[in-house]
Amino acid sequence: MPTFVLMTKLAPGAVQDAEGRRAGGRAWLDKVHKLAPDVKFVAHYAIFGAYDFMDIYEADGVESAQKVALVSRSDGAVSVETWQALPYEQFLGMLASVRQS
Repeated sequence: MPTFVLMTKLAPGAVQDAEGRRAGGRAWLDKVHKLAPDVKFVAHYAIFGAYDFMDIYEADGVESAQKVALVSRSDGAVSVETWQALPYEQFLGMLASVRQS
């Protein structure tokens, strides 16, 4: 299954209350599972920098991956980016095949 990385920036007040954030996170995850049941989360991180959270997940395809981003936007995320990620060994295999052409 393809791997995706979701980078999310929330509104400044959205991370003030730990219990509220926990409840909001659970509601978000429930909505994602309902709309994109094929999505499998690999990791979830709170991070420093331009974004507040990074989620790494697998999805059957781009449509399911985009649903994750759309749920984030509809739930009040200020900024969302979705990146497709390729395992490093798979990248090296592709690089070798391109070099051989």
